[in-house]
Amino acid sequence: MKIVVCVRQGTDGELSPFDACAYEEALKIEYAEVTLLSMGPSGVKDLLLKLTRLGAKRAVLLTDPAFAGADTLATAVTLAAAVKKLQPDLIFSGRQTLIGDTGQVGVMLAQKTGFTPITNVMKILAVTDKTISCHTRDGEEKSLAFPCLLTIERINQLRLPSILSKPGTVEVWNAADLGVPAEKCGLAGSPTRVLKTFENQSGKRKCRYITADELLSVIENAGKKETTAAVSVLENKLPRVMITGETPRAFAQTVSDDITVLDLDSAKKIAEAIKEKQPNAVLFGSDIHSKQIAASVAAMLDLGLCADCTRLETDGETLIMYRPAMSGSVIAKIESLTKPAMATVRTEKSSADTVVAAGYGAKDCLAEVKAFAEKIGAQTAASRKAVDHDLLPYESQVGLTGKTVAPAVYIAVGVSGAVHHIVGIQKAGTVIAINPDQDAPIFDYADYGILSDFKTLWEEIQ
Repeated sequence: MKIVVCVRQGTDGELSPFDACAYEEALKIEYAEVTLLSMGPSGVKDLLLKLTRLGAKRAVLLTDPAFAGADTLATAVTLAAAVKKLQPDLIFSGRQTLIGDTGQVGVMLAQKTGFTPITNVMKILAVTDKTISCHTRDGEEKSLAFPCLLTIERINQLRLPSILSKPGTVEVWNAADLGVPAEKCGLAGSPTRVLKTFENQSGKRKCRYITADELLSVIENAGKKETTAAVSVLENKLPRVMITGETPRAFAQTVSDDITVLDLDSAKKIAEAIKEKQPNAVLFGSDIHSKQIAASVAAMLDLGLCADCTRLETDGETLIMYRPAMSGSVIAKIESLTKPAMATVRTEKSSADTVVAAGYGAKDCLAEVKAFAEKIGAQTAASRKAVDHDLLPYESQVGLTGKTVAPAVYIAVGVSGAVHHIVGIQKAGTVIAINPDQDAPIFDYADYGILSDFKTLWEEIQ
């Protein structure tokens, strides 16, 4: 059995954490022949060489000036050419990188290679010489025959090399080796363009500090507050916009008055509708299924796709899309060079009206936090650091590498407020931060704040 693991070097010079999990899952499969595949500058060869000491005997680095500036589609096209040469049974990749944060390349690669994708894999249940079955983040159990592609969540820790292990080989392939036309790869082959990037200041709120005595009444009143979608004030709008399901409607209404709703059925049917109707833009939601369908459609039609947009603009002809990138630290202003423009928009909602999230600062009072959540009928969640220290399961993680939530009330207990967490709660109605550190960034993104450790607070509100 041959497995190709797609990996990318992060800005810190190390392997992306999701890709590290994908590599570990591949190494766990008995008798598998694992090959690492990466696209990047020549310096990535050193990282790949180090990674081969863990078990992959071979790595392939795709490097060529022609590959520079590639967006997700151009990246998938280049990787697909390499996969066709390697001819694996399985492809593993991380759910997303922390650079682009799109989660699109894996699905686009599957479309370009003809591999069937299983996204957001939480556990590999069984592998035979012809099939693989997995448990996914949306609670489904899926089984597929080879060839197929899996995108892996943060579900493990990558092993360390044995002191006696030896490095494998790293091959370097360029555009000529792959036979990819120059106009199909790199910046030239990229249908999306980043027009501008700027520091992410979105999500900031004006915090009012309250006492423990006020907390329960604030939660009750906040839960009754109604939220309304932003009303567009653009003079010129796009003539025709298509949306998949109803969830992107509020975004669509900001840029068009002519909105057609498509069933979130299959990528093939949506692609056929797009070719028939020729809309100016197509919008998808941000749930797991919508993201997979969107990436498949984009790869099928060779269209640009912008991920996780938080804002849209138009002059009546061009759709301008804004999305967080680089772990949420910057906002990118993007346009599509292909028509229709396509985007997934931040629409994911929490199943609970109230969410209580525990951060690493709540490590000594986790029982009290859970009791508090039960008392007010709230769902529990966690920050990345809390999950990394095994305080709560990964399924409960909120933020860039977890999930996006939008409850009426979000209560952050012992959460520092790192930007990668904030991007997951920007759609929350009311945010309440509880933290003894008055300098914690979370207070900049909260409507209400309490300066207290939670154990003391819990004693006061019981």
